[in-house]
Amino acid sequence: MSDPTDVKALTADDIPLPALLRHARYTYGGAMRKALDAAGYDDIPGNGLYIIGGLAIGLDIPLGQLLKELRVSKQAGGQLVDVLVTRGYLDRKADPEDRRKLVVTLTERGQAAAATQKAARMKVDADLAAIVGEDAVKSTRRTLGALIDLGDALREADRDE
Repeated sequence: MSDPTDVKALTADDIPLPALLRHARYTYGGAMRKALDAAGYDDIPGNGLYIIGGLAIGLDIPLGQLLKELRVSKQAGGQLVDVLVTRGYLDRKADPEDRRKLVVTLTERGQAAAATQKAARMKVDADLAAIVGEDAVKSTRRTLGALIDLGDALREADRDE
């Protein structure tokens, strides 16, 4: 282990995983934010990237699930959606099968922002793979997936108590 008093000598092995995750998140977030700003999408609120990116995946992920994953209140989630609708990224309509439900989709502007965001994310992915190799990136994805599953299991166990 490196000398803990010499911060510049610390390696990734010396730093707690939660700290690494927090800092790694900024690599993606910073790259996506910079690309979006350069393309004229500089008015997307912070959590808006998650909503736009999640809706763009095309897996019919319910908006409610995305908001739940953000761990924001219903009020904060509703305000975020309102801002994204007002700024032209989302369209909100009544569900034709159940008028009590709302369907939220990406507008053309939202789709363009999502494409910009995806391109920036893919560039970071490619740069990372060039440094550590594709197998290491795949291993990291599996590890992070397992960590997410562990968190889900722990929350489920807490609910059962």
